[in-house]
Amino acid sequence: MYKIKVNDKFPFDVDPRDSDLLINGESISIDICDIGIISNHVIYNNKSFNTELVEVNKAEKTCLIKVNGNTYKVQVEDQFDRLLKQLGLDNLATNKIAEVKAPMPGLVLNVIVQEGAEIKKGDNLLVLEAMKMENILKSSTDGVVKKVLVKQGDKVEKNQILIQFK
Repeated sequence: MYKIKVNDKFPFDVDPRDSDLLINGESISIDICDIGIISNHVIYNNKSFNTELVEVNKAEKTCLIKVNGNTYKVQVEDQFDRLLKQLGLDNLATNKIAEVKAPMPGLVLNVIVQEGAEIKKGDNLLVLEAMKMENILKSSTDGVVKKVLVKQGDKVEKNQILIQFK
């Protein structure tokens, strides 16, 4: 059985059987025809749907699926994922970083985060000017800022530690 969540809001229990598909314990009849490698034509309740697989993230077990032009984020969890979560081992594969280093020599134009701030993956951390270009350094993971080691106007060298995380 799979636990599927659509757009981080709508949960479904999906149990594929030999010839049936159980969704939330209810058997449904669905007809699927492959159109291409990433496209399908689906008939459900006498309604036609065109689906396309847009993106797959195997590490996070998510994908983006386009249905009749609307895009949906789908997250899949199997019995092994639930077991790892029960044992507290579900976040071992996540990429934890301890610090952000300067990717090149440059000048710190703006420090966006402060010590103690909670950040999410993709959040802007600071702006670094290098070779007359502004570069926004973003977080590669979720975390909490432990220490900011630079301030606006500081000159930094390549691989210099800029921000540390807890």
